[in-house]
Amino acid sequence: MSDFESCSGNCQGCSSTDCGEGTATITLTLDNDETVECSILTIYEAAGREYIALLPLDENGENEDGEVYLYRFREENGVPVLENIEDDDEYEAASDGFEEWLDDMEYDELVSADEE
Repeated sequence: MSDFESCSGNCQGCSSTDCGEGTATITLTLDNDETVECSILTIYEAAGREYIALLPLDENGENEDGEVYLYRFREENGVPVLENIEDDDEYEAASDGFEEWLDDMEYDELVSADEE
């Protein structure tokens, strides 16, 4: 389903100086065999599970519409695995968790701006 490029998939434990959340990429192969390059925004926990938020990129490496893909995330023998979220309640929990992450990021940016 996916190929991580130079990324362990674990942004929280990543010690790489070349990689940061939002800069590592993953190539998704969709059900119709189309490939989509995505930037990894974050891996986060919600409702006792881990999820990954991906920002699909166009051929210029940009995202014009702000669309984000959410997948269930796990590691199997050290290999990142993405799974579709089929259940509406689980998707709602994953979406809420992503919204909380966004709120935390905005708060951190506001605090950093105030400290300058």
